[in-house]
Amino acid sequence: MSSSEISRSPLPYVLSERKRGLLEHFEANGDELERWREFNAAYHEDDRKFMQFLIPPGKRVLELGCGRGDLLAALQPSYGVGVDFGAATIATAASRHPDLHFVPGDVEDPATLSGIEGPFDYIVIADTIGMFEDIDGTLRLVHQLCAPSTRIIISYYSHLWEPVLKLAEAMHLRSKQPKINYIATADFTNLLDLADFEVIREERRQLLPRRWLGLGPLINKYIAPLPGIRQLCLRTYIVGRPVRQFPDRKFSASILIPCRNEKGNIENAILRMPRFGSSQEILFVEGNSSDGTFEECQRVREAYRDSWDIKVLKQDGKGKGDAVRKGFAAATGDVLMILDADLTMPPEALPKYHAVIESGKAEFVNGTRLIYPMEQEAMRPLNLIANRCFAYLFSYLVNTRLTDTLCGTKVLLRKDYEMLARERGYFGNFDPFGDFDLIFGAAKQNLKIIETPIHYKARTFGETQISRFRDGWLLLKMVWFAYRKLKAI
Repeated sequence: MSSSEISRSPLPYVLSERKRGLLEHFEANGDELERWREFNAAYHEDDRKFMQFLIPPGKRVLELGCGRGDLLAALQPSYGVGVDFGAATIATAASRHPDLHFVPGDVEDPATLSGIEGPFDYIVIADTIGMFEDIDGTLRLVHQLCAPSTRIIISYYSHLWEPVLKLAEAMHLRSKQPKINYIATADFTNLLDLADFEVIREERRQLLPRRWLGLGPLINKYIAPLPGIRQLCLRTYIVGRPVRQFPDRKFSASILIPCRNEKGNIENAILRMPRFGSSQEILFVEGNSSDGTFEECQRVREAYRDSWDIKVLKQDGKGKGDAVRKGFAAATGDVLMILDADLTMPPEALPKYHAVIESGKAEFVNGTRLIYPMEQEAMRPLNLIANRCFAYLFSYLVNTRLTDTLCGTKVLLRKDYEMLARERGYFGNFDPFGDFDLIFGAAKQNLKIIETPIHYKARTFGETQISRFRDGWLLLKMVWFAYRKLKAI
């Protein structure tokens, strides 16, 4: 099908009486609805910008219930397909956006979806899911157009706003709407679960869907996303992924060990390293130590050359973040893993992390030291209190429960890291730790994040390289940075 071509075949099944009424309404009032969109431009602009935040340009995007195709076009897809049941609406969409593909048909009809070539990176259902007759049944049909990495994005009005929206219609501040289902978020979560999708993130936007001399956009950007207040917002966005398990999948692993002044731990990291995955490589990235760590890494590489694939790299810059970026750039395994050279995270636990990624249970695994009892003196009391406080803040920021953002163990697929690295410009080179670059990037890319507990051990060699007050101040700056980048869009 060419970029502007539209299939002219009739709908292959009979629409319900309710669907016929919806079709007649939208076909007869298309131009009027367009004028109302211009009248409520602030609301639609905010919605469009947030969808652009959720969906980077250059992706394969399918929109179910695309209308005249303006949202789909705004997402700048490399391959974009829109489906709508209005013939006149689809014709208008094709004339406006000849570089996109448009398909007439009911998205709840299996024949409509089976005629579309997938898979897609993103599937968008914007303001139309309340018109579906069988929501979970339709979502199950969508699986045929999904890859394991596909994300489904559903946007809709909060059911709490139904009386306000009805009043706006009565006061001629909004176009008159046909009757649709206003569904609570908890019900959507249940319906997605029934259809074998799991929710990755939930966002709420727009407390004041008007400009009001610039006050509306300011409140919507900084105030509306705050905990508690966000429950009152007009717009809800749910991001989900298909639930699929891969019990027989086998991935190779690259274990990155950043090390600075850790000479006494280098050989132990190899001696204690378990065998797992289809193959393994170990990358020591040395940070210009003063105790001979680099020479020890080289010695260990030569001593274990016959039994382990070991690479030794030296940092060009400073900090763990620089070491992680250098090591991951040189890694060749399917799964990328970080093991701190102090070995307070036992290397013996790495196979468990690898299995979470390999099986498809998650796409990003973060270690946590705060579930199991830790060895005495493994973490100082003030550090423990700070970790608890920051865990709450970062859980809110990334929409996932995180109890220990500073645990050095992070695991993800190399292909996901490469995507994160390509789009790192959104955040910039902001993170000296190396932890938040990965966590924020995973949240921005809508990866499924899971925490896995470890038994945290006390150091057996060397001293901690963490300064609680200096690094605590950096963490506070990270919170504000993440709020601006992930919430105050």
